[in-house]
Amino acid sequence: MSITDWPEDERPREKLLARGAAALSDAELLAIFLRTGVAGRSAVDLARDLLVRFGGLRALLKASQPDFCAAHGLGSAKYAQLQAVMEIARRHLAEDLADRDVISDPAATREFLRLKLRDLDHEVFCALFLDSQNRVLAFETLAIGTINAANVYPREVLKRAMQVQAAAVIFAHNHPSGIAEPSLADRSLTERLSKALALVDIRVLDHFVVGEGRPVSFAERGWM
Repeated sequence: MSITDWPEDERPREKLLARGAAALSDAELLAIFLRTGVAGRSAVDLARDLLVRFGGLRALLKASQPDFCAAHGLGSAKYAQLQAVMEIARRHLAEDLADRDVISDPAATREFLRLKLRDLDHEVFCALFLDSQNRVLAFETLAIGTINAANVYPREVLKRAMQVQAAAVIFAHNHPSGIAEPSLADRSLTERLSKALALVDIRVLDHFVVGEGRPVSFAERGWM
């Protein structure tokens, strides 16, 4: 049966308009993105098949282009559309964060960092450079590593912070393993960076480690 033959309040698009996007299942949201099904399968049927094939929505969203395009009903055009949607979401959060005092709204900061870093398959070390009002001047990747390491040099971090005229910094890095618990090396690096930046009166406000679940805050642990 085609979706157009369903009762109107059960059709994903109409359901979204009437009740909001949060009321839809993963399969229904994906069906709206897909727009059409394939022979003998509605868009919702196809969406369910894809979620089973990839092991869930998140796995589908982070699939490589070859794996994504190999699935029945998908292709390079759909892959490009999905990547565009995800980048729009990231940029929306970045713009939203730029208008806020990030210290007074830690939830927005966490969500931004989680979306940027959680699904990477290699470690990256990043910084939110802030002005004197704790508003974002820039978000930059300072080091890119392998699956479990990124080389960060305090002198280069200090140089970049001064170039953007930062008054404060929030550091963040991801653990591709998914375990967000900070290591002793993470704590040691944060201490060295804090001491280097303090020499020019730039404050290190926090360091987030992003893995599965809620990013871990050094400040909340009492380490800053």
